[in-house]
Amino acid sequence: MARGLAHLSDEALVALMARSEEVALAELYDRFGRVAWGIAFRVLRDRALAEDAVQDAFLGAWRGAAGFAPERGSVRSWLLTLVHRRAVDLVRREERRRVDPEPEDHGRVERGADDDALLRLERERVQAALARLPDRERETLELAYYGGFTQSELAERLGAPLGTIKSRMFSGLAHLRELLTDPEQMERWRTSPSTS
Repeated sequence: MARGLAHLSDEALVALMARSEEVALAELYDRFGRVAWGIAFRVLRDRALAEDAVQDAFLGAWRGAAGFAPERGSVRSWLLTLVHRRAVDLVRREERRRVDPEPEDHGRVERGADDDALLRLERERVQAALARLPDRERETLELAYYGGFTQSELAERLGAPLGTIKSRMFSGLAHLRELLTDPEQMERWRTSPSTS
């Protein structure tokens, strides 16, 4: 379905994104995802971190689409700037992580009962948030992250266009992030009926 938007300009796609049209995001990803990943990888030199940077940048574009100003530059420049900034942020985070002092014994930190309980609670929180997602988003994310399927494999397995799979992943991750970072949102979702 996303390829049905291939005739639209980049600016038109951003306008559609501002109206929450997920297929517009998928089309922009099809256009710029590869070059975006290349930029992120050149900065980060790590495949997984590059994928994270691209995912976060496109999610930022989704959220900030209404604020896009074509007079300040092209959609391509805007998206790639978001990717580059996110990649640089990740480099800084990784550098801070390396510079932070190790625990005093410099050895393996043993997990105690409290740590296990916190880990179990965090797992339950993630599972509860996943349960609140629309069925298609939840299924796509679970198959991707727990099943290890690529987006192309998911498209084939679920009988959906690749752009649709990408849209489901973007929106599912956005919803999941909202639920996990905003306790009030989690409570609202917990008390409302699940959507599909």
